[in-house]
Order: sequence, then structure tokens, then C-alpha cells
Amino acid sequence: MSEQGTGGCLAVVATPIGNLEDITVRALRVLQTCDAVVAEDTRRTRALLTAHGVSRPLVSLPAFDERRRVPALVQRLERGATLALCTDAGTPTLSDPGARLVRAARDAGIVVTPIPGPSALTAALAASGLAADAFCFLGFLPRTPGRLSNTVEQALAGRRTLAFFESPMRLAKTLRLLSDLVGEREVVVARELTKVHETFHVGTAAELADEFSVRPPRGECTVLVAA
Repeated sequence: MSEQGTGGCLAVVATPIGNLEDITVRALRVLQTCDAVVAEDTRRTRALLTAHGVSRPLVSLPAFDERRRVPALVQRLERGATLALCTDAGTPTLSDPGARLVRAARDAGIVVTPIPGPSALTAALAASGLAADAFCFLGFLPRTPGRLSNTVEQALAGRRTLAFFESPMRLAKTLRLLSDLVGEREVVVARELTKVHETFHVGTAAELADEFSVRPPRGECTVLVAA
């Protein structure tokens, strides 16, 4: 599988965020030929592999235990193994586990190659109608109001579209906190991206907070705030 010839290789493989058809030919080739698939949750990744007729050994790399498990994976890479890193959905390391493994592999001189593909961030930006030539990705916002306000205020100073992920349980509360910070700026909430019930909700932060207080969404959401 190594993209650079011989030796160990770590492939960072983007996987579908919803629709299982959203996987590249190259990603399938890498998953079919690697020595093992390193997965955030082996149950989720096994379902994806089964859907595409791929059968490879799976190794778990959950976020809570990534630090401890990385050294053994790097040793496998140093011995010449080819590993494919996947998270539950989307691109590894973007608010998902994997960054420690990628850094440790690079520090050890291992070839690390990206296998690009789905990302909730780029999917939401592309279909939002907001400016995407310059944006600021904040991952998951801090949970305390003070830290959240500081993070958003600093990002707003850059006059770029803001993008972040939020859980359905916290969405209304986060939008309510945002309303005082972003005022009448257009906000887009993209949910269930690439799935049957994909929807884009557009309004002010206050309007959307009211909407989702009455009808809480399902599934993780990608939130965009106009510059």
C-alpha cells in the first residue's frame, strides 16, 4: 500500500460522513491492501468495510487511550507494516482521534500519506452559500460560556466565515450564547449531511436557537457563521 515504495506507511483515510457511497476508489484500494485498519471505533469501521466487501484486521484507537496505544502502532510501522487510519466518519484528526499517531509516525521517519475524501466541514461550506475562500475552523467550541465567548470573539476579529461542530444536545444552548456575539450575522446549521434527512437551516443565531429549542435536531451538526 505504501505510496512511496518500500517500508512502513501510514495512510490517513477519509471515510463517508453518512452516505456509504461517498468513498473514493483510492480509499477502497488502500483499505483492501493495508496490513491493518486503525479505527476510532472498530464497530463503526467494520460496518463500513463490510458494506464494501473489505475484510482486514482492525485495531482500536479511541481518543481516550490514544497516547498509550500509539507507541505499539509506531513499532509496527517501523517494522514495515502498512496501516490505514480511519475515524468514525470524515477525515481523521479534524476534531477526531489520530493526530498523536500521525505526529509520532512522522517523528519516527515513517511515510504518512493523506487519502482525501469526505469532511463535514467542507461539505457544509460548499453548500452553504457563505464565503469559503477564507474561514476559521474552531472544532468543538469550549463548554463554559466565558471560554466560548473568548474563542468566538477572537475568531470574529479575523473577518472570516466561522465553522464549528456541535452536538444536537448542546446546539440550542450554544446558539443562544452566540446570539449576543454575532448579532444579525447569517448562521447556517447543516445536519445529517449526505444522509436521507440532510437539511440546511438558515437564520440568525437567535432565530435558530428558538427553532432548535422546540425541535432538537438529530445527529452532529456543522455550524457556519457569516463573516
